[in-house]
Amino acid sequence: MAKRDYYEILGVSKNASDAEIKSAFRRLAKEYHPDVSKDPNATEKFKEIQEAYAVLSDKTKRSQYDQFGHDAFSENAGGFGGAGFDFSGFDFGDIFSDIFGSSFGFGGSSRNTNRPRKGADIAMQMHLTFEEAAFGKEKTINIEVEEECSSCNGHGGTGEERCDRCHGSGTITAEQRTLLGTYLTKTTCPVCRGKGHTYKNSCSKCRGRGHVKTNKEIVVKIPAGVDEDSQLRLAGKGGIGINGGPNGDLYIEFKIDSHPLFIREDNDIYLELPITITEAILGAKKEIPTLYGSVILTIPSGTQSGAKLLLKDKGIANVSTKRKGNMYVIVNVVIPTKLDRKQKDLINKLAETNLENNDIFTKYKKKVK
Repeated sequence: MAKRDYYEILGVSKNASDAEIKSAFRRLAKEYHPDVSKDPNATEKFKEIQEAYAVLSDKTKRSQYDQFGHDAFSENAGGFGGAGFDFSGFDFGDIFSDIFGSSFGFGGSSRNTNRPRKGADIAMQMHLTFEEAAFGKEKTINIEVEEECSSCNGHGGTGEERCDRCHGSGTITAEQRTLLGTYLTKTTCPVCRGKGHTYKNSCSKCRGRGHVKTNKEIVVKIPAGVDEDSQLRLAGKGGIGINGGPNGDLYIEFKIDSHPLFIREDNDIYLELPITITEAILGAKKEIPTLYGSVILTIPSGTQSGAKLLLKDKGIANVSTKRKGNMYVIVNVVIPTKLDRKQKDLINKLAETNLENNDIFTKYKKKVK
């Protein structure tokens, strides 16, 4: 069964602001939460609403969804979401607490901050040449990542003790007073970092954190057809998971160098070709460059400056469909500014002929009269 559009699920436009998306989610969450809704399909609808909000409220995931739709998170999407989209690591606790109150289901004392959580995502930029973006490339990058400490096997030390600050809960509760009343907020304990325990003997290598920073080489397979500002997701290559949760993801944003000849628009490319006035009048055959090697282009007789000539399938392959765009050659008829005597004589002889015997001139003269 085909998935519904996330914007349609929340009832917002594709240009909706973050505030509009959050407002729509709050309204629908109140209406379809299984604990308050009498709709027999409330559970499925609520899951659908959660998934839509988890994507559209995240800048990176929303950008991917806008570019590739649900394919961005499908299991067969390769680097662009190959692991599938999992919003179990998305923390709805704060917003549900805000909607229903701290004692309702997801908030207050029932909220378990010791649960396994996904590690932080990492974002970086990568510069590519025009050709690398067009044809794809395999590149090795070096990034700083956090890995489990080999000295303590990720425990952080020995001699486990209950944390005195949070009393083993892993969270710190604070009371906040507002015009709407008093409510409780919970934050991760800064002493035990959410674990609920500390150690008598902290690991000297990781200083009790359980993980250490290290530089790591990662081979990145860049698919053909990536465009400026498009993103590649490498699942599990981000920050280390919390409390045994999965690692975060690495997002690579591409910056494409300009080309001395070609201009790219989506999957089409454009080339400006200068020709002489005689080539424009009489027609010609010109050897021109393409991304796939040189080809012979026929210039029809009577070609005007600004004419657009098509070379089918000589553009760039679409990163998702692999279908190639086209190449367009924009003709620029160059009028000479300096002529020798022989050239002037020939032009004068040409001028003596009736060059204005043309529909364009005829129509113009009728409009002027």
